[in-house]
Amino acid sequence: MVATVGFPACRKLIAPHYFHCVGEKYIHAVVDVVGAVPLLLPAVSESKGHRISHNDLLDNIDGLLLTGAYSNVQSSLYGEPLAYEGSEADPARDHLTQDLIRQAVSRGIPVLGICRGIQEVNVAFGGSLHQQVHAVPGLQDHRENNTQPLDQQYGFSHSIAIQPGGVLARIWQEEQTQVNSLHGQGIKSLAPGLSVEAVAPDGLVEAVSLPGKPLLAVQWHPEWKVTETPFYLAIFEWFKSEIDQYRAARLV
Repeated sequence: MVATVGFPACRKLIAPHYFHCVGEKYIHAVVDVVGAVPLLLPAVSESKGHRISHNDLLDNIDGLLLTGAYSNVQSSLYGEPLAYEGSEADPARDHLTQDLIRQAVSRGIPVLGICRGIQEVNVAFGGSLHQQVHAVPGLQDHRENNTQPLDQQYGFSHSIAIQPGGVLARIWQEEQTQVNSLHGQGIKSLAPGLSVEAVAPDGLVEAVSLPGKPLLAVQWHPEWKVTETPFYLAIFEWFKSEIDQYRAARLV
């Protein structure tokens, strides 16, 4: 059987109904590089009487990919008030991912977090977020210019310094490399147990891992034109390798 990768869905209102959605570019990256079957995990809460439990979802996947999204992780989850009006939220996705991340890690299921995904990982393990990175003294504006064509929005924006001894250092030989940048929020306090994998020139944490576990989360978007960008491709190849190892152990 082919490996299966689960994608926690965003719950979006496309009037007049709600839909559970996953960005197509993430699906293509997993299909093209990992060679896995994508499985959308609906953002329904098992605490509201639905019959789909988080354990049932995890029983059916070999990897978990946390996608980016326009919504932000709710500040109440890390004990802070909302810093500004107009922050788009997705409580249904938060309820799904916060528990799902911790359970996936406890099972040894490989996890790759992207953009919102790194923020979800940090909050799930007890960290906090800058709600507006650009408003923090000393930090740069990491948002994209959404008036530009997509190729420019997802083009290289700044360098990252890869920290020695981590996942990224094992899969990529250069100490510095270029990444895109399309986010308004970012890691404020690092969750206990997480290890910093990369930092931006302004000091913002750009990637984290969990030592001893197959988890990597990055603030940039490696799914964008992944087969054309060697560093991005190396990240998804790491994900594939971890999934293959998990499946091999699971099927023994």
